Amino acid sequence: MKNAIPEPMISSYSPNRYLCQKTTDTLHLDGRLDKPFWQLAPWSENFVDIEGDAKPKPTKQTRVKMLWDDEYFYFGAELIEDEIWATLTERESVIFHDNDFEIFIDPDGDTHNYYEFEINALNTVWDLLLVKPYRDGGPSVNGWDIRGLKTAVHIDGTLNDPSTMKDNRKWSVEVAMPWNILKECAKEGRPPKSGEFWRVNFSRVQWQVEVKDDQYVKKINPTTGKPYPEDNWVWSPMGIVNMHYPELWGYVFFADKLAQEFPEISEDEVRRWQLRKVYYWQRQYFSEHGSFTTEIGEELVRELPEGFTIETTSRTFLASLQSSEGNRKIYIREDGKVWEES
Repeated sequence: MKNAIPEPMISSYSPNRYLCQKTTDTLHLDGRLDKPFWQLAPWSENFVDIEGDAKPKPTKQTRVKMLWDDEYFYFGAELIEDEIWATLTERESVIFHDNDFEIFIDPDGDTHNYYEFEINALNTVWDLLLVKPYRDGGPSVNGWDIRGLKTAVHIDGTLNDPSTMKDNRKWSVEVAMPWNILKECAKEGRPPKSGEFWRVNFSRVQWQVEVKDDQYVKKINPTTGKPYPEDNWVWSPMGIVNMHYPELWGYVFFADKLAQEFPEISEDEVRRWQLRKVYYWQRQYFSEHGSFTTEIGEELVRELPEGFTIETTSRTFLASLQSSEGNRKIYIREDGKVWEES
């Protein structure tokens, strides 16, 4: 715990929300999203730059759909693209070295024990478990697999052939993740119930490429001799170039029937965010002084509701707020884990 944790540059706490409907249809995966199975699912907002309004809008559209049933969490993604390429064919490769589509899932919203999934246009997959974010010293468990995972990719155009670029339109992805694996890190070790939410986000990694010897290759920056940095386009903006801030991922609400009203983010979720700002502040203080403190900055204290408490040792802290109903406490500690107790 040597370094400060950079605080995301967001003007207000407003992650995107999605109402995920339950389906009774059977998905036959082929990567196409223009079939009856997906008609019930609305499109998400178009992806934006990972830093949000601080950067220009992406030059190519990306959007997703979600559904669920008793066995699977379903994802469909559409990536508009005229330069359709991929190189990695071995499972568990570092897929974001290609253009890719990524899914991040934190079932219980505590920012620990969450899942990352990546796929490229060759339908090559990388799935891993994060014990806690890298910023908090968390390792990734690369040997963890989504057993029973189903995936498919459809290419609307031609893969790895620059001569057909003018005819390329997009590539799309279908993913079915079984609850019997995802529930490992979920509340009470079970799939979600109607009316509950999980924290989810999506990312599209996009590299600049050019054509050499009739092949797509990453464009090299002549100043550095290395490829230009990739773009990161996401569903719910992060305010920082780092996907591993689960507290900023979107809210996916599960519904077992067609819902007319869109769920709001609860006051307790706002209080979790207020505690998260205490965490950022404390980690900055620790980086400068080598210890934590009970003397929180005045400006931050003014933002906190009544009932805030904090306890510290030289190397730990435990901060809490009363829930909005006052019947339980919400806690956060020095490694960023947040939870509730009655």
